Amino acid sequence: METKTALFAGSFDPFTAGHLDIVRRGLGLFDRIVVGVGHNIKKKGLLTMENRVRLIRDAFGDEPRVSVEAYEGLTTDFCHRLGVRILLRGIRSVDDFESDRTIDAINKRLDPGIETCYLFTAPSLGAISSAVVKELFVHRADVSSLLPPGIDLEKYL
Repeated sequence: METKTALFAGSFDPFTAGHLDIVRRGLGLFDRIVVGVGHNIKKKGLLTMENRVRLIRDAFGDEPRVSVEAYEGLTTDFCHRLGVRILLRGIRSVDDFESDRTIDAINKRLDPGIETCYLFTAPSLGAISSAVVKELFVHRADVSSLLPPGIDLEKYL
């Protein structure tokens, strides 16, 4: 029987409770999920690539169906290297939908065989974004409830 693997790709700077929720719910649909930590040239980073990967690995502890890998370049090229044909994405808002629809259209031009599966963010997590977490963290607000349980962002700086 074929294993269904999805790629959940993003910059994840940092990985939030919302991201964690999407991956956990995605495990109900897929046998494996690869969290692909990419570089976004439009975003100013807080954490190094290595520390983002480490944080996500720590968040999933002993969950054998989740792996975490850093990558450079196009997500569709990373899909090819992994042999993955499904992208997993989380949608928080209409803005996310419009942005992801554009990304999906470009991905389809690059490789029509790659499909995208969208999960709506749980309403209680819809206001959480990496940008919000970074802004609050820089101003010394408590961000613990916005991150995966047990993750202390200071540890990854």
